[in-house]
Amino acid sequence: MNEVKRENGAVAPNDGALQDMLATCHQAAYGWAVTCCRNDRAQAEETLQTAYWKILTGRARYDGRSAFRTWLFSVIRRTAADHWRKWLASRLRALPIEAASSVADPNALPPDQAASARQTGALLREALNGIPGRQRQILHLVFYEEMTVHEAAVAMGISIGAASRHYERGKAALRRRLSDLGVIL
Repeated sequence: MNEVKRENGAVAPNDGALQDMLATCHQAAYGWAVTCCRNDRAQAEETLQTAYWKILTGRARYDGRSAFRTWLFSVIRRTAADHWRKWLASRLRALPIEAASSVADPNALPPDQAASARQTGALLREALNGIPGRQRQILHLVFYEEMTVHEAAVAMGISIGAASRHYERGKAALRRRLSDLGVIL
């Protein structure tokens, strides 16, 4: 990708090059937002819109320390986490104190798992949704977004060692889940 950098490495928010880079990454960014939002497409669209707003208004600035796509994915991940925290806080405020412990696990499988066109795709999504969130995220970045484990670590805001562990454990967990679902590898 053609990255336009200024003297300090930053790309100006009103720079046409920045908008071109966002447009080039849009499909991958949307896929990552869907993953960060546990397959809730409406929430993913809102998260992506907020992330773009942060970038285009200068609240999130690309400084050139990593690949643009890696930085963009980290902005999306942090924005999704912010949305989740705000939603959870609003839910917890509305609950009586004794009910606060019964809030659903954020890594639980979504109830409307998948009425997708192809059975293999549906089984793979089901298997991916059954593994812990960090493992699912790193597998998404490495396999769907073709990032290296190092780039995925930067995008997720974790150490390379932690990313490598999540990657290896995620592959093993996915293999087990697919086997449990009857997929022969």
